[in-house]
Amino acid sequence: MQTIRAVTAGVAALTLALTAAACGGGSTGDDGGSNKSPKTLTYWASNQGASIAIDKKVLQPELDKFEKQTGIKVKVEVVPWSDLLNRILTATTSGQGPDVLNIGNTWSASLQATGGLLAWDDKQFGKIGGKDRFVESALGSTGVQGQDPAAVPLYSMAYALYYNKKIFADAGIAKPPATWDELVADGKKIQAKGKQVLGAEGANVSENIHHVFVFGKQHGAAFFTPDGKPDFTSDNAVAAVKQYVDLMAKDKVIPQGNAEYAQNQSVSDFATGKTAMLLWQSASANLKSQGMAESDYGIAPVPVQSGTPGTDTQTNSMVAGINMAVFKNTDNLDGATQFVKFMTSDEEQKILNTAYSSIPPVKAAQEDAAFNTPANAVLKNTLATSAAALPQVAAESQYETVVGTAVKELFADAAAGRPVTDDSVKAALEKAQQQMPAK
Repeated sequence: MQTIRAVTAGVAALTLALTAAACGGGSTGDDGGSNKSPKTLTYWASNQGASIAIDKKVLQPELDKFEKQTGIKVKVEVVPWSDLLNRILTATTSGQGPDVLNIGNTWSASLQATGGLLAWDDKQFGKIGGKDRFVESALGSTGVQGQDPAAVPLYSMAYALYYNKKIFADAGIAKPPATWDELVADGKKIQAKGKQVLGAEGANVSENIHHVFVFGKQHGAAFFTPDGKPDFTSDNAVAAVKQYVDLMAKDKVIPQGNAEYAQNQSVSDFATGKTAMLLWQSASANLKSQGMAESDYGIAPVPVQSGTPGTDTQTNSMVAGINMAVFKNTDNLDGATQFVKFMTSDEEQKILNTAYSSIPPVKAAQEDAAFNTPANAVLKNTLATSAAALPQVAAESQYETVVGTAVKELFADAAAGRPVTDDSVKAALEKAQQQMPAK
């Protein structure tokens, strides 16, 4: 999912939502009651663009188009990532939420467990054209395997390595690194020319978990047992977290100041030529909004241990993206379903994913020429061949919070010059595991 801003939802809030007798969300009128006209819908959209104002500029013409086609007016609120999960959890417990909402795809199983979201069985999918319209990798992050999905894919994204062509040329580097060893070696050449190497958001819990999950796959760590129990302290998990933090602590390719980054500062550093490389989800629109021309940077797959991305230990991205969900107790299910059908139509998929430089999870839209650029080719290939879904278990959101926070604290140690060792990493992960709810 595109949680490129920190998600600060607390474990206690999610535990409450998972244990409460949640009745789902409900559409509300302007007076706060549930007497809203069936010709209106409320929609919480996640903040996808460089600002909320940009999102409104992107979305409003499409919502107007939907109203013209159906007579249904959509009242949209763009919710910042820092607030979104807590807002959703409050809605599931209070019963007072929107009709339709965006969710980070990694939250699908956790929110599914609240019982507040509409299940998308074959009949419900049939109302929007069928499940087979969507690519398999996107469907893999819509809820617990073996259960009807809790949401429908809307935007797909993948991580890639963005690199500054001029900085690479000045350092005598002919091609982007394919392995982590190559990245560290290139970093020494880049530092010799007075530039910083690799940007990171060390204080951004969500960014941390995305990268640690990928390093975990590369080291053979699953973070959960097959029956869904936390498994954060295995030797492989410790090695994965340590390798990521060591990019700052030992290898010195992530600047120490990035331990405090949590608001896309690493993207700005890359866009302004301060940093040579960036690991990011579908960053082109963000970089363009900050004045960086596409000709100034290249896009390559995220490094893997062997240099050749693929499955299992060659995984180089989580399956990132945004899903669209409907609250189960909406009083306008037909209208909500029509709206999901509209937003996932081939035409709207092309418009919206172009605006956000994301990849359509709808097969027909993804095949459009607009998504066959060299940049998109890397992202599409990653999603198709070397990306993996984060664990689709009920406790996934707590996992993001507690392990992401552990990594944040380890980066703080690295920045302060405190040693980051196998023992200190394991201790941080043990502390995180102790904060997980009993299964």
